Amino acid sequence: MRRWLAAGSLIVALVAGAGSVAAEQWGGIEPGESTMTSVRRLRGEPTRKATQKVDGYDTAEWIYEEGKAPPGIRRLTVDFGLMTPGGYKAELVRSLKLEPKPGAFDRDWIVTGWGPPAGVGRDGETDFFFYKEGLFVYFDKDGIRVASLVFTPPQLPPDQAAPPR
Repeated sequence: MRRWLAAGSLIVALVAGAGSVAAEQWGGIEPGESTMTSVRRLRGEPTRKATQKVDGYDTAEWIYEEGKAPPGIRRLTVDFGLMTPGGYKAELVRSLKLEPKPGAFDRDWIVTGWGPPAGVGRDGETDFFFYKEGLFVYFDKDGIRVASLVFTPPQLPPDQAAPPR
């Protein structure tokens, strides 16, 4: 019973930490607004970093695992480098991906926390929810447990947008 209560408290804290879907930020990191400096200030140095070229632009990926990840999260990945109307901004958060510990979130918790999705889709064998404010929720193969939550800047309706990878 104590384990169930602790897990429930953790999930409530995570949903509360995610903020409302209108803000689409998580733990103070907002895609399209936050920068490398603000992420470093909030989360500290990542467990590891990687760089790559995407569409000819230099991008960066910061990964926070286990001890450096938020409670209840196995891995937090922050991707930097975003094309804006003002041009490419290498320091700007493009997306952040939360990979919760097994059982931390399920389909019901997502709907309770963020409301009904704007769309539902399938990527290979994986079901996902789409929120036009910029949230994609990917489920495990069982279709119930959350495998990852991907926060992005606001998106087009699901029939006009491809899910982030």
